[in-house]
Amino acid sequence: MGRMSSAPAQPHPHLASGLLLASAGSIAFSGKAIIVKLAYRHGVDAVTLIMYRMLFALPLFLALAWWATYRQGGGGKPPLTRKDWLGILGLGFTGYYLASFLDFWGLQYISASLERLILYLNPTLVLVLGWLLYQRRISGLQALAMAVSYAGVLLVFGHEADFAGPNAALGALLVFGSAISYAIYLVYSGELVKRLGSMRLVGLATSVACLLCLLQFVLLRPLDAATAVAPEVVWLSVLNATLCTFAPVILVMMAIERIGAGLAAQTGMIGPMSTIAMGVLILDEPFNGWIIAGTVLVVSGVFLVTRFGSASAAK
Repeated sequence: MGRMSSAPAQPHPHLASGLLLASAGSIAFSGKAIIVKLAYRHGVDAVTLIMYRMLFALPLFLALAWWATYRQGGGGKPPLTRKDWLGILGLGFTGYYLASFLDFWGLQYISASLERLILYLNPTLVLVLGWLLYQRRISGLQALAMAVSYAGVLLVFGHEADFAGPNAALGALLVFGSAISYAIYLVYSGELVKRLGSMRLVGLATSVACLLCLLQFVLLRPLDAATAVAPEVVWLSVLNATLCTFAPVILVMMAIERIGAGLAAQTGMIGPMSTIAMGVLILDEPFNGWIIAGTVLVVSGVFLVTRFGSASAAK
């Protein structure tokens, strides 16, 4: 009987499908930057481009919010309180509206590869916010891993500044601001996720962000500007809203259900590599030893931060 109890555990029944879903979601998320860069070739600005993306995404996220409220798990969920709505509005603003707009704006000035590496620093920003807001200790290993990650971004940025000019600094700062905004969303979303569920919160918060992007366009641009864009911009926005915005949310959530958040997040490390590959193949972006070295540093540092983050957060 003792020998039988020491037999190795059976492999997770959903491991392969979970890894496949997480990988597909990460690659689809990464494709957003490629589509945005392609759209910019047709003379569109960030305000108009993000309006189109959110216009096509809005019905999908409204449907997700409805399904998560009335269908998921059977029966309706508890009604939203005033505090819930305030939380949804705040998270929708920081996590999806502001983060998305700054990201789109920054992509006007930097490559898709550098953008993805900067956004990939997100776990380090969550760690710093946890230290600032909740006095969570940052271990020496985590601090070293963060330094390695930022050194990798600086390496790629230094190379890009040589050919992108002074606008590279503006673009990098805008995308870094996007990463900070999304990190704030992650830090403050925990309580609402427990109460509403991840799907319901994502559906509602993203719907808020979509409406804010539409309102931003109405306030900053004449309405006829929406019809002045090239047809390619419209079709690229449809692809962005479906394949690179809505679908990845579903894929990653399904992956988390199968393999857990930790393993799904580690699988997401395929994201920067896929963005670089698509940038080289589709956008003709440069690819050299500096980009490879910077990517290795960023991915390695973030892996260590995520690998040892949960242990320190509990202290």
